[in-house]
Amino acid sequence: MSEEKKQQTHANFYAQTETEVVQALGTSTEGLTTSEVEKRLATYGANELEEGKKKSLAQKFFEQFKDLMILVLLVAAVISAVVSHEIVDAAIILAVVIINAVMGIIQESKAEEAIEALRDMSTPDANVLRDGHAKKVKSTELVPGDIVLLEAGDVVPADMRLIEVSSLKIEEAALTGESVPVEKELVVLEGNEVGIGDRINMAFSNSNVTYGRGKGVVVNTGMATEVGKIAGMLAEADETETPLKNNLNQLGKFLTAAIIVIAVVMFFVGTVLNDRNWADMLLTSISLAVAAIPEGLPAIVTIILALGTQVMAKRNAVIRKLPAVETLGSTDIICSDKTGTLTLNQMTVEKLYTNDRQYSSSQHIPGDNLALKIMNFANDTKIGQNGELIGDPTETALVAFGNDQGFNVTEKVKGEPRVAELPFDSDRKLMSTIHKMDDGRYLVAVKGAPDVLIGRCNQIQIFDEVKTLTNEEEQKIATNNKDMAKQALRVLGMAFKYVDAVPEQLESEIVENDLIFAGLVGMIDPERSEAADAVRVAKDAGIRPIMITGDHRDTAEAIAGRLGIIKPGDDAAVLTGAELNQMSDEEFAKKVTNYSVYARVSPEHKVRIVKAWQQEGKVVAMTGDGVNDAPALKQADIGVGMGITGTEVSKGASDMVLADDNFATIVVAVEEGRKVFSNIQKAVQYLLAANLGEVLTLFIATMLNWDTLLPIHLLWINLVTDTFPAIALGMEPAEKDLMAHKPRGRNSNLFSGGVFSSIIYQGILEAATVLFVYWSAIQWPVHTGYDAIHSDALTMAFATLGLMQLFHAFNVKSVHQSLFKVGPFKNRAFNWAILLSFFLMMVIIIVPGLNDIFRVAHLDLYQWGIVVGSSFAIIPIVEIVKLIQRKMGKA
Repeated sequence: MSEEKKQQTHANFYAQTETEVVQALGTSTEGLTTSEVEKRLATYGANELEEGKKKSLAQKFFEQFKDLMILVLLVAAVISAVVSHEIVDAAIILAVVIINAVMGIIQESKAEEAIEALRDMSTPDANVLRDGHAKKVKSTELVPGDIVLLEAGDVVPADMRLIEVSSLKIEEAALTGESVPVEKELVVLEGNEVGIGDRINMAFSNSNVTYGRGKGVVVNTGMATEVGKIAGMLAEADETETPLKNNLNQLGKFLTAAIIVIAVVMFFVGTVLNDRNWADMLLTSISLAVAAIPEGLPAIVTIILALGTQVMAKRNAVIRKLPAVETLGSTDIICSDKTGTLTLNQMTVEKLYTNDRQYSSSQHIPGDNLALKIMNFANDTKIGQNGELIGDPTETALVAFGNDQGFNVTEKVKGEPRVAELPFDSDRKLMSTIHKMDDGRYLVAVKGAPDVLIGRCNQIQIFDEVKTLTNEEEQKIATNNKDMAKQALRVLGMAFKYVDAVPEQLESEIVENDLIFAGLVGMIDPERSEAADAVRVAKDAGIRPIMITGDHRDTAEAIAGRLGIIKPGDDAAVLTGAELNQMSDEEFAKKVTNYSVYARVSPEHKVRIVKAWQQEGKVVAMTGDGVNDAPALKQADIGVGMGITGTEVSKGASDMVLADDNFATIVVAVEEGRKVFSNIQKAVQYLLAANLGEVLTLFIATMLNWDTLLPIHLLWINLVTDTFPAIALGMEPAEKDLMAHKPRGRNSNLFSGGVFSSIIYQGILEAATVLFVYWSAIQWPVHTGYDAIHSDALTMAFATLGLMQLFHAFNVKSVHQSLFKVGPFKNRAFNWAILLSFFLMMVIIIVPGLNDIFRVAHLDLYQWGIVVGSSFAIIPIVEIVKLIQRKMGKA
């Protein structure tokens, strides 16, 4: 960054006059020349946020090896290759590890592509003065000193000091959190620490012009803008560890410790007590390490998570980080913005009071109704080529209502054109337009705050009759105004009068007095039709929805009541930002469970809300779309960005991006997250029960001085009979009562919910069955001779262990529910996985040549009968245990 650029970045342009700013930037009100723009582009660079240093393919690849489980596998591979010279074993372990790394890279790349696609959805253009002429350019081509023209509907393309304004209002919620548009003024502000929200003579990048027109000189671009500063700080933020990462790390540590202890015990028993050769015992210990490590678990978890992201993407939830899929499943609290997420982000007319009665928006209003006419005439909404309405959300709502009622404002204004106006300002709270009529008179159309407007009226129109505005009539108007306000509707009043000529002096006291009252209109940003159902589903699942908004307390309370977040009228469940400011962090942490709605809050409050709930031990999801939401998104366990209205900074800080900005999509994602965790648990239960069976088989056999399974047998079983069924278990459909349970909690892990006890007894069962088959083959041999008997026993043990694990895969479709209730063959992928694994198990026993490589023998029908019968027995035994558990209420 040049010294010149540093000075511009830190200059307080809001404290200078328009002339001083223009001179300081070396420009003029006619704009820069093309040659000067090229020079400044070379100095300042493009007007865009830096994406941050992208990781190289090699960096992404090696990052996949930071996991403890992966490191354990790599050590086992090295020992297998160097000490025992089992090159095939080492190669297979390395292949599994590399597959896992590749899967992680592919998913990370897919997430980046999805975010890029969202980023490219809209790149705003800018209207600038160049070489003395107005022209449209890409916002990325702006430089300090450019003169930019603004009008309603524009996105402000850079930070600017305003030099001309005409009723200019800019919505800066993305930066300040204030949902009400800011009215801009040409004033010089004093002081060096004026807050962004108070800089009313500035326009900031990524904010939206909702009303009026203006002109500004660009003072900062790219990373030097207010948005860019926050983006820069955000790049330094730390990541929050996810429950899944913690779970897998804990599992890795546990397995590492267990492997070391058991291997040392086995080596000691074999060499000291059984007087076996130390090299043979080292090989046996390595075999046990191979048996104990679920080589495919990291890859399987990655694949299950990746499958979950694909399902979510189809349902408008783009996952940026794989572990976020599972973390969603443990969510206790969903803190959601109101506007656009729980509501449509579209002001809509709900009520109209006119002709002494109140109408709902669904009722027909006659086209000659004066209230309908005035709300459309005293209105600065522009209609685009495709019919889109551009302007202040309140005014576009009025035009949309007129369209629904058959009132074509474009045609009507052609017949009665606007000839003069008094723009809205916040002091008098009124707006007026004057229209020439066919009979030569002029219609004065006025809309504004009801309490102000009624004070300017002395008559009222009811149908075709104009009457004196009596106290009784005023009371009726006040009652209807209050009734609408109680429903959290934003109320505007309409009035009019006829004059013979346009007043020479367009002043409020002349134009906006002696009016005829026409009606009241009530508007609201309505809740999404699916949001109430989503809130109900979330509550049934034990998840607490929290609504956060910058709107007024009454509006927030009404919408929350309509959605079912709180009981209608439950004022105690609502907290305002001002009230929150009066609480210390300690006091708020004690009271946080009392509140479900936060009104008039700023994005900074969101971090406090997240931390308070996290201190309660809750897993918190937080939505956000503004730049200042980024810290809260980072702090939350799951940061949820908005794909449509969200800023690039908020998307970059999030773990998940909603392509449709819809609260219901969060609940869908939570359900998918629960399913993913449940399926990961099934895979863990399946793999660790199988590996425990292998470890116990090898350990007990060593204690008994038996030679049972070789390292190549264990590795083949782990690769073939473990991997394919475990991956297929990740594709199991959600169990019917999945969203009927409470969240599992931050302290739960992969072994919770009965998984650990199931692993233990099922592993013991597998080991006992394999040892029994091996023993029976020795006791009642089919062939004679030590080598033949031993070969048959080893083959039968190998086949029993492999087939029993395939049968056991059916058991783990549910931890507690009966296999026949969840459906044994519903999952096609699972069915094919079992068949494929069965084929690969059989082929190395049956096919000549392969059985020699794997050192197994052919079996006759009698032996196969023992193998299959013993293997299948695990299904009815586990079904009986599950039945007992359900009867005892432990399910």
